[in-house]
Amino acid sequence: MRAISIPLPTVLAGFVAVLVGYASSAAIIWQAADAAGANASQIAGWLTMLGIAMGVSTLALTLWYRAPVLTAWSTPGAALLATSLHGSTLNEAVGVFIFASALILVCGATGLFARLMRLIPPTLSAAMLAGILLRFGLDTFTSLQCHFLLCLSMLMGWLLAKAFAPRYAVVAALLMGLAVCLITGEFTSAGVPMGVALPEFTAPHFSVASLLGIGLPFFLVTMASQNAPGVATLKASGYNIPVSPLIVVTAAIALLLAPFGVFSICIAAITAAICQGSEAHPDPAKRWLAAASAGVFYLLAGAFGGSISALLTALPLAFIHTLAGLALLSTIAGSLHQALINERDRDAAIVTFLVTASGVTLAGIGSAFWGLVAGGICYAVFSLARRA
Repeated sequence: MRAISIPLPTVLAGFVAVLVGYASSAAIIWQAADAAGANASQIAGWLTMLGIAMGVSTLALTLWYRAPVLTAWSTPGAALLATSLHGSTLNEAVGVFIFASALILVCGATGLFARLMRLIPPTLSAAMLAGILLRFGLDTFTSLQCHFLLCLSMLMGWLLAKAFAPRYAVVAALLMGLAVCLITGEFTSAGVPMGVALPEFTAPHFSVASLLGIGLPFFLVTMASQNAPGVATLKASGYNIPVSPLIVVTAAIALLLAPFGVFSICIAAITAAICQGSEAHPDPAKRWLAAASAGVFYLLAGAFGGSISALLTALPLAFIHTLAGLALLSTIAGSLHQALINERDRDAAIVTFLVTASGVTLAGIGSAFWGLVAGGICYAVFSLARRA
């Protein structure tokens, strides 16, 4: 069998894709797991299994289709979990993961993906996402009050990189923050040993309140903000791959591994673009090698999930909040733009945004669900009035 030669820039493209993905959102995953009540060793196990799941799914789909199919966790979904899981048990969180993955699997297997997403106006979905993410954006700047030097340094690193090398803006903020923590001695002793962290099985518990209040919005956010852009990125790069098998494979892996902390596996968008561009390989037919390299780096990241978790727990919370907020700034801006761009839907969208951002809980069901309900009622009434 002839050996495949992989150029160094192609390997580096895979490495950068994984680095950007982890640097951008590992802190958000940590917050989501902490909100669910997971301890330090359980969070390390989550990161281990997520790395393995993304590595296996990326390699399987990339090698099967000979196309750069990169998978990822749902960063907007993790942000929703971080804001919604407070007061829930870890068992209920796993029940939410299973419920959402099962819904995604059904959508993929039946071909309902596109039709289901059309039921909810995209302006309301975007407004709900913006409301969920608002807290992360605010935390980026409120952290200045208690850790001024650290947060300001990260903001300046992000700003300069955003101006001259936008792809690496979050990585620059990460490195700047680590440097300041090293200089000022703001590292604390971590509760997780460096090295391999074995995942723990958590039995699911299903409650109507958590499934409706967290699971349903989590499903919608994952499909609308992760899988849909991921598929669109593939098609825009010239790779016309059947959508349903991609959704089925990623959802099935997430469903199988949900009790071990795999809250979602989706089609990547932003990081996938790194492996799908000309920088990865001048020949589009060989760019799958970059995604395959990323799959290997995912597996390595999973093997060292304990080390990643130890690093995050050793850093001040202000570092986590600032990094997470900076990673989500473009998503917040894009969501607000999409929510408010259509003047006819603007009032319904702003109601969805404000109700979601309020954090109100009614009948034990979280604000993301009620934001969609309130915005949907406004949308329906305004539509009927225009027709009349």
